[in-house]
Amino acid sequence: MDVPTARTARTARTDRTVDVLVVGAGPAGLALAARAARAGAGRVEVLEREDEPGGVPRHCHHGGFGSPPLPWLTGPAYARRSVDAALAAGAALRTGVTATGWAGALTLETTSPSGLERITARAVVLATGARERPRSARLIPGTRPAGVFTTGELQRSLHPYARHPIGRRAVLIGAEPVARHAARTLRRTGTEVVAMLTEHPRATALPGIPLLTRTTVTELHGRGRLSGVAVRHQDGRSGLIACDTVVFTGDWIPEHDLARRGGVPLAPGTRGPAVDSAFRTATPGVFAVGNALHGIEPAATATAEGTAAAAPLLAHLSGTPWPTPGPPLLVHPPLAWTTPTHLTLPARGPLLLRTATPLTAPQLEIHQNTRPLWHHRPWTHLTPTRSLHLPTHWTTRVDPEGGPVILSVEGRGRVAPARQPGPPQPAKPGATSPDS
Repeated sequence: MDVPTARTARTARTDRTVDVLVVGAGPAGLALAARAARAGAGRVEVLEREDEPGGVPRHCHHGGFGSPPLPWLTGPAYARRSVDAALAAGAALRTGVTATGWAGALTLETTSPSGLERITARAVVLATGARERPRSARLIPGTRPAGVFTTGELQRSLHPYARHPIGRRAVLIGAEPVARHAARTLRRTGTEVVAMLTEHPRATALPGIPLLTRTTVTELHGRGRLSGVAVRHQDGRSGLIACDTVVFTGDWIPEHDLARRGGVPLAPGTRGPAVDSAFRTATPGVFAVGNALHGIEPAATATAEGTAAAAPLLAHLSGTPWPTPGPPLLVHPPLAWTTPTHLTLPARGPLLLRTATPLTAPQLEIHQNTRPLWHHRPWTHLTPTRSLHLPTHWTTRVDPEGGPVILSVEGRGRVAPARQPGPPQPAKPGATSPDS
């Protein structure tokens, strides 16, 4: 279809209109664009600031992508599938385009090598993903030597078939799934991983790699090239680990700058846009999906959210009124956050819950105005590095006019036991850490 355009001579800016404007060509944005375009949503346009679409998976050369996870499906292959599906459905994909701000509730200002644009849409989808906090944001003192990476920088530095290591001895700051993938990548290219560190009381170890729990980095050492990291255990013990490479992992936050500039309220727990159970923000016509909501989650989760958001987006395009937010969904410590942050009934989308503290066999309780709605004891431990997916059948019992819906842990659950003072011990290969 033809795209209305107008050229403003004074500003050399192009004004255009589309039906659906998706910001971010990662798994969530591409999944929503494919579903919306296939359903006849009109012109669906996806903007990506990088030169290639696909998001983080295109840098992840290990298998296990898809739903269910497929051992042979790598991140780049998964990204290509997502891109191909969106293009085949009729969505327009533009790379090298950055959304810089808002000129109205549904109008975005963008910049690209071709110039400035102002794009107005009937619906805007924020699928901007997440970013890692670098060393500077974690306020770790010391020198500024070479050899310091985030996982994203590590992935971009290493070709999938690289045969030359980026260093001899590496320390990983983090022990979540992303860190374990980074450790395998380093080993594959010939770098020895001498330790994995986490401030949490337990984590899953990799065979042959010492795992230090309840441990933090206090300083980086080295002139020109990293020579070591100073560490401190929770009980006060400290030491220095000799290494020439350090990789910071696991500290992911939603890429919320665009949402914040547009006045979209943020959720206090995740710092991503606050949404209801249909991925609607407080701004009529603006949706948010994927890791823009909650930081790092598997690509399959982001894809599922993008797919689920297509139905309410299509309903909005067809004229369905933008509803008022339903009851807020709140958590009590030691739970950290949940998405969505409001319930619009009936709730059908994925509901994610994360804890701030490792919990063993917790009893989850959900209630509204002291009235029990549901209780559940997960079959697995809860950890701060992995979300729990909750069903939504209990939301039929929620009073739309009632107060907040509260998620809590009965008796706060059983927190992982503290270890007795002693020298840090490496985890046994293939087991959890000694703090388990």
